[in-house]
Amino acid sequence: MSSPAYDVAVIGGGIVGLATAMALSREERCSVVVLEAESQLAAHQSGRNSGVIHAGLYYKPGSLKARNCVEGREAMYRFCDEHGIRAERCGKLVVATEERELPRLDELERRGRANGLDGLERLGPEEIREREPHAAGIAGLWVPQTGIVDYGRVTRAMADVVRQAGGEIRTGARVHGCRRLSDGMLLESVRGEISCRWLVNCAGLQSDRVARCAGVDPGVAIVPFRGEYYELAPARRALVQNLIYPVPDPAFPFLGVHFTRTSAGTVEAGPNAVLALEREGYRAADVRLRDLVEMGRFPGFWRMCRQHWRTGIVEMYRSVNRRAFVKALRKLVPEVAPDDVRYLRAGVRAQAVGPGGALLDDFHLIEAPRSVHVLNAPSPAATASITIGRTIAEMVVRRLRE
Repeated sequence: MSSPAYDVAVIGGGIVGLATAMALSREERCSVVVLEAESQLAAHQSGRNSGVIHAGLYYKPGSLKARNCVEGREAMYRFCDEHGIRAERCGKLVVATEERELPRLDELERRGRANGLDGLERLGPEEIREREPHAAGIAGLWVPQTGIVDYGRVTRAMADVVRQAGGEIRTGARVHGCRRLSDGMLLESVRGEISCRWLVNCAGLQSDRVARCAGVDPGVAIVPFRGEYYELAPARRALVQNLIYPVPDPAFPFLGVHFTRTSAGTVEAGPNAVLALEREGYRAADVRLRDLVEMGRFPGFWRMCRQHWRTGIVEMYRSVNRRAFVKALRKLVPEVAPDDVRYLRAGVRAQAVGPGGALLDDFHLIEAPRSVHVLNAPSPAATASITIGRTIAEMVVRRLRE
């Protein structure tokens, strides 16, 4: 058989996949093809998030999230500047509304300082109102490094870099088969066969399935969580100047419903975190039998349910009851009324769950023969995508040269 057509094939046209392809094609000089199942890039998590450039506040010092977020944040700002993409370093306010949240706010401040965040400010009630005149809380933390950007536009700019470096991007190229060869991998897609020396799996919601297709036990299962976003009516956007976040629950890897001013000038509210009944289930009515059966067969799913059922009920109630959703928002901005918000869109988070029911919090990458698999890339993956992509590229090139 002839030599593989490409050095590397990247499955997944989201921001992590394109950042990896960019590093491979531009910095490592590999021949690369990106295979995206959908008809456009950034069709899922990369194009359906709140557009926040995270500072590195939440993450355990020394973790992959912390290291990649802090370095990746600045790399993202530089990339946007180089490519004419508006990225605004607007800052974020984290607000404690109850006494029981104060120790958690203390821990956030400690982590932020350990992760090198300069300029953090601890605020009292009056100082909160100076930053956000309509916000309410008993204490706050101002994080100046946080920003906003359109990650869909960033992903498309990365794709342009890949093409300019000689890489190829194929949309509508869902991979449904994979066979290991003596000198690489043979991928079967709806657009034909693709041979490569190395495979990089950045398939997000399908990443565990792609790993198994490649003969790799992922050790985790992807459980989809739908996050529903609302937006403030134009006449009420002045209630939020920039970004207002609650103090998150450390037992749950989600940040809670919050307010985000977007790069387009709108103000979004959300998301909640509701179990989705289909991996690409953007509507409550979306159900896919295969996805339900796979979840039901995975012991970790039921263990997760037993551990987090109370939180799940609260999130489901907020999903079906807009007044309950608004009540959560009113803890941060009391003037928000039910008529001030309208449904905008939903995103689905690819959450990796371990056999014991643990919701994986950190990035999770697996090296295998002829392949690398990204099996958990939650927030701040978009922020850190450039550094994650470089890390993956270095892993692949090191193995290619062995």
